[in-house]
Amino acid sequence: MDIKKLVIGGIAGGVLYFLLGWLVYGTLLADFMKTHPGAVSGFDRPSPDFTYLVIGNVLSGFLLAYIFVKGNVGSLVNGFITGAVIGILMAAAFDTINYGLTFLISKKVMLADVLASGIISAITGAVIAVLMGKPKTS
Repeated sequence: MDIKKLVIGGIAGGVLYFLLGWLVYGTLLADFMKTHPGAVSGFDRPSPDFTYLVIGNVLSGFLLAYIFVKGNVGSLVNGFITGAVIGILMAAAFDTINYGLTFLISKKVMLADVLASGIISAITGAVIAVLMGKPKTS
Protein backbone atom coordinates (compact mmCIF):
# COMPACT_ATOMS: atom_id res chain seq x y z
CA MET A 1 0.00 0.00 0.00
CA ASP A 2 1.26 3.44 -0.91
CA ILE A 3 1.06 5.22 2.45
CA LYS A 4 2.09 8.57 0.94
CA LYS A 5 -0.89 8.51 -1.45
CA LEU A 6 -3.19 7.40 1.35
CA VAL A 7 -2.13 10.28 3.60
CA ILE A 8 -2.31 12.89 0.82
CA GLY A 9 -5.70 11.64 -0.33
CA GLY A 10 -7.05 11.25 3.19
CA ILE A 11 -6.11 14.72 4.37
CA ALA A 12 -7.19 16.43 1.15
CA GLY A 13 -10.43 14.45 1.21
CA GLY A 14 -11.08 15.41 4.82
CA VAL A 15 -10.61 19.10 4.05
CA LEU A 16 -12.89 18.87 1.01
CA TYR A 17 -15.57 16.92 2.84
CA PHE A 18 -15.54 19.57 5.58
CA LEU A 19 -15.73 22.54 3.20
CA LEU A 20 -18.30 20.99 0.86
CA GLY A 21 -20.36 19.81 3.84
CA TRP A 22 -20.42 23.35 5.20
CA LEU A 23 -21.42 24.70 1.78
CA VAL A 24 -24.11 22.10 1.03
CA TYR A 25 -25.53 21.26 4.47
CA GLY A 26 -24.64 24.41 6.37
CA THR A 27 -25.68 26.86 3.68
CA LEU A 28 -27.60 25.48 0.68
CA LEU A 29 -29.75 22.87 2.46
CA ALA A 30 -29.89 24.39 5.96
CA ASP A 31 -33.40 25.84 5.65
CA PHE A 32 -34.71 22.76 3.82
CA MET A 33 -33.44 20.43 6.54
CA LYS A 34 -35.01 22.61 9.27
CA THR A 35 -38.40 22.80 7.54
CA HIS A 36 -38.63 19.04 6.87
CA PRO A 37 -37.81 17.41 10.20
CA GLY A 38 -38.67 13.91 11.26
CA ALA A 39 -41.32 13.31 13.92
CA VAL A 40 -38.83 14.34 16.62
CA SER A 41 -37.43 17.84 16.60
CA GLY A 42 -35.16 19.89 18.80
CA PHE A 43 -32.28 17.43 18.84
CA ASP A 44 -29.75 19.69 17.07
CA ARG A 45 -26.92 21.16 19.11
CA PRO A 46 -27.07 24.94 19.56
CA SER A 47 -23.64 25.09 17.94
CA PRO A 48 -21.64 22.34 16.23
CA ASP A 49 -18.84 20.50 18.02
CA PHE A 50 -16.15 21.18 15.43
CA THR A 51 -13.71 18.67 16.92
CA TYR A 52 -16.00 15.82 15.98
CA LEU A 53 -16.92 17.38 12.65
CA VAL A 54 -13.25 17.53 11.70
CA ILE A 55 -12.61 13.97 12.89
CA GLY A 56 -15.60 12.63 10.95
CA ASN A 57 -14.64 14.45 7.76
CA VAL A 58 -11.02 13.33 7.93
CA LEU A 59 -12.15 9.74 8.49
CA SER A 60 -14.42 10.04 5.45
CA GLY A 61 -11.49 11.36 3.41
CA PHE A 62 -9.33 8.43 4.49
CA LEU A 63 -12.12 5.97 3.66
CA LEU A 64 -12.24 7.22 0.06
CA ALA A 65 -8.45 7.39 -0.20
CA TYR A 66 -8.10 3.82 1.11
CA ILE A 67 -10.66 2.51 -1.37
CA PHE A 68 -8.96 4.42 -4.19
CA VAL A 69 -5.52 3.03 -3.33
CA LYS A 70 -6.85 -0.53 -3.08
CA GLY A 71 -9.00 -0.16 -6.21
CA ASN A 72 -6.37 1.63 -8.32
CA VAL A 73 -8.60 4.67 -8.86
CA GLY A 74 -6.36 7.36 -10.30
CA SER A 75 -8.23 9.52 -12.78
CA LEU A 76 -10.62 12.42 -12.46
CA VAL A 77 -13.53 10.55 -14.07
CA ASN A 78 -12.98 7.31 -12.15
CA GLY A 79 -12.61 9.27 -8.91
CA PHE A 80 -15.82 11.18 -9.61
CA ILE A 81 -17.84 8.05 -10.41
CA THR A 82 -16.39 5.93 -7.62
CA GLY A 83 -16.82 8.76 -5.11
CA ALA A 84 -20.44 9.27 -6.17
CA VAL A 85 -21.28 5.58 -5.84
CA ILE A 86 -19.62 5.32 -2.42
CA GLY A 87 -21.28 8.52 -1.18
CA ILE A 88 -24.73 7.46 -2.37
CA LEU A 89 -24.46 3.91 -1.02
CA MET A 90 -23.06 4.99 2.37
CA ALA A 91 -25.68 7.72 2.87
CA ALA A 92 -28.52 5.51 1.64
CA ALA A 93 -27.45 2.71 3.97
CA PHE A 94 -27.09 4.99 6.99
CA ASP A 95 -30.23 7.02 6.30
CA THR A 96 -32.55 4.07 5.62
CA ILE A 97 -31.41 2.33 8.81
CA ASN A 98 -31.76 5.61 10.71
CA TYR A 99 -35.24 6.15 9.25
CA GLY A 100 -36.24 2.57 10.08
CA LEU A 101 -35.10 2.84 13.70
CA THR A 102 -35.74 6.46 14.71
CA PHE A 103 -37.97 9.47 14.12
CA LEU A 104 -35.04 11.83 13.53
CA ILE A 105 -35.34 12.32 9.76
CA SER A 106 -38.12 12.54 7.22
CA LYS A 107 -38.20 10.79 3.85
CA LYS A 108 -37.58 14.15 2.12
CA VAL A 109 -34.48 14.77 4.25
CA MET A 110 -33.34 11.22 3.61
CA LEU A 111 -33.55 11.73 -0.16
CA ALA A 112 -31.86 15.14 0.01
CA ASP A 113 -29.06 13.71 2.13
CA VAL A 114 -28.43 10.80 -0.24
CA LEU A 115 -28.24 13.15 -3.24
CA ALA A 116 -26.08 15.70 -1.41
CA SER A 117 -23.73 12.98 -0.16
CA GLY A 118 -23.40 11.61 -3.68
CA ILE A 119 -22.49 15.03 -5.07
CA ILE A 120 -20.06 15.87 -2.25
CA SER A 121 -18.37 12.47 -2.48
CA ALA A 122 -18.17 12.67 -6.29
CA ILE A 123 -16.36 16.02 -6.15
CA THR A 124 -14.13 14.88 -3.30
CA GLY A 125 -13.40 11.60 -5.08
CA ALA A 126 -12.39 13.39 -8.28
CA VAL A 127 -9.96 15.65 -6.40
CA ILE A 128 -8.52 12.79 -4.33
CA ALA A 129 -7.94 10.69 -7.46
CA VAL A 130 -6.15 13.53 -9.23
CA LEU A 131 -4.00 14.33 -6.18
CA MET A 132 -3.08 10.70 -5.64
CA GLY A 133 -2.08 10.35 -9.28
CA LYS A 134 -1.97 7.40 -11.59
CA PRO A 135 -2.02 4.01 -9.86
CA LYS A 136 1.01 1.77 -10.05
CA THR A 137 0.59 -1.11 -12.46
CA SER A 138 1.67 -4.56 -11.38
